[in-house]
Formats: sequence, structure tokens, C-alpha cells
Amino acid sequence: MVKQLDYHTIREIFTRFHTAEPEPEGELEHVNVYTLVVAVALSAQATDVGVNKATRELFKIADTPQKMLDLGLDGVTEHIKTIGLFRQKAKNVIKMSQILVDDFGGVVPNSRAALQSLPGVGRKTANVVLNMWWHQPAQAVDTHIFRFGNRSGVAVGKDVDAVERAIEDHIPADFQQHAHHWMILHGRYTCVARKPKCAACLIRDLCLFEDKNL
Repeated sequence: MVKQLDYHTIREIFTRFHTAEPEPEGELEHVNVYTLVVAVALSAQATDVGVNKATRELFKIADTPQKMLDLGLDGVTEHIKTIGLFRQKAKNVIKMSQILVDDFGGVVPNSRAALQSLPGVGRKTANVVLNMWWHQPAQAVDTHIFRFGNRSGVAVGKDVDAVERAIEDHIPADFQQHAHHWMILHGRYTCVARKPKCAACLIRDLCLFEDKNL
């Protein structure tokens, strides 16, 4: 495992990310916070592109918990059948919607604990929603961020919880809000798993990854 980078190097890395893309955005399509929660929950073990294709029509007719319940399990299942694990995910969407109606007045709660009480919503999903909708500096660590954090030395950890703590501990506060999106986009398009595009990487001189593909 590479060592953790120092403060000044990490600040330079995120300064470059900010210069290249000052306002990075997530790629999951949504129309409100409820559809964001549903989209993020559906994206587990699926691609954002695949989720967007499935939810584009779904969210036109079911953009609130009550409308989703009115659509019913069969209706939800039909819309998301192209997504992996769609049967279980459809059940979770219906259960989540019922709880939101019954316990939260149809309003999505904005605390991590309350979000994680919803079926299909784990810590990562809750952090994405807190970050994207309520602009909290919550860090959702997926495979792209885990890979990039450990390869580069930006956020080193043996598991996702450790990497999440490393992000919170080592990335300067003024970059925390967008850190999640900068890292996920960099991991998705540049620091890819098999053949990282190191020659095109804007931080290749700062990254600690030894097997650079130059």
C-alpha cells in the first residue's frame, strides 16, 4: 500500500481538479431529492448510464413516494428490469416509499441515520444524497474513489470506511464539498482499473502510483 500524501501535495491535487472543473456534478439523473434517493439506491452494482436509461421514464410518472406506491411493485419492476438485481431493488423502492409516506409525511429526511433507516439505503447512498442535495461534505466511497484514493496516496485505507475517514482527515476543508465528485469522475474516466490513462492525467507528477501507464 502506498503512503498517505502530505497536506501540501493533496492541496495541489485538488487545486488542479478545481481549476479543470470548478463545479463537478454527479451523473445520475433526478428531478428532486426523492428521485435522487431512488436513483442512488438503484445504482448499487449498476452503472449510472444504465440507471438513467431505466429511470428516465419512471420519474416522469412517479416522482414522489405516493406516486411510486400508486404505480405499484409490478409497475416499478417493469421500469427497472434492465438494472441488475431489479426485483429486490423494486421491492426496496416500494418499501422505502411506504415508510416515507407513513413515517416522514412523504418528505425525504436529511440526517444520515434517518436516511439509512430506509430500505436499500446504506451509508454510501446516504452520503451521496447528503452531499448532492444538502451540500454537506459527506464522502461516499465507491470502487472508483477507493481505487484512486489508494493508488494516488490521496486517501489511503484498507476498506471503504478507512478511506472515508482518510478523505475527511486529509483533504482540505475548502475542497471537501466537491471532493467526492472530483475523485469519482477521475476514477471513472482517467484512473481506470485496468489501464489507467496516466499520460493524460493532470496529477501524474504528484500521484504515488508506481506502475504508471505512460
